Amino acid sequence: MAQLKITQVKSYIGSKQNHRDTLRSLGLKRLGDVVVKEDRPEFRGMVHTVRHLVTVEEVD
Repeated sequence: MAQLKITQVKSYIGSKQNHRDTLRSLGLKRLGDVVVKEDRPEFRGMVHTVRHLVTVEEVD
């Protein structure tokens, strides 16, 4: 199964509480953090919510 490499590239300061909670749920705590998650609809939806704060790459 494919995986997603999610990197936080912008700070969450000034963002909505929902966006902060979503970043925390993804495992991102600070600027520059990187996590690798399975490519599932649940994670795609979370990434869509905070798409302005993260970058996503597909990893095989």
